[in-house]
Amino acid sequence: MTKSNIKNKTPLSRGEREIMELIWDRTEAGVLEISETLNKLRPVARNTVRTLMERMEEKGWLIHRAEGRSYLYSATVPREESLGQRVMDMVDKACGGNPEKLMMALLQYRGLSDEEAKRIRVMLDEAKAKKQDQKKDRAK
Repeated sequence: MTKSNIKNKTPLSRGEREIMELIWDRTEAGVLEISETLNKLRPVARNTVRTLMERMEEKGWLIHRAEGRSYLYSATVPREESLGQRVMDMVDKACGGNPEKLMMALLQYRGLSDEEAKRIRVMLDEAKAKKQDQKKDRAK
């Protein structure tokens, strides 16, 4: 996967994001495979899937390689980068740029299991330690 600049990419529609999730799961897939998978959920024409995947390539989300008479598509953007950008957009748009509002909404409306809370605490501690290490490195 090449390094992407996600901020310069046109956002994905709901249908495109659904295809993107399937490609991330598989690493690489053709139109037929994606069509068959989507058709297990609801009817979708293969030409519709092909058109969406071609548009996603034009937007810079996918690249393809030829295999025989078919194209196999792969993502140019890692799933984690896409998710990170979506969360940043949500914090900016829905929470006025305040990540505390996002966390409060999560806690109030969904809650966390004890295990989830422990894992989040570890992540927060690691992020704090990393930030302190970066400050020390800059001070040198």
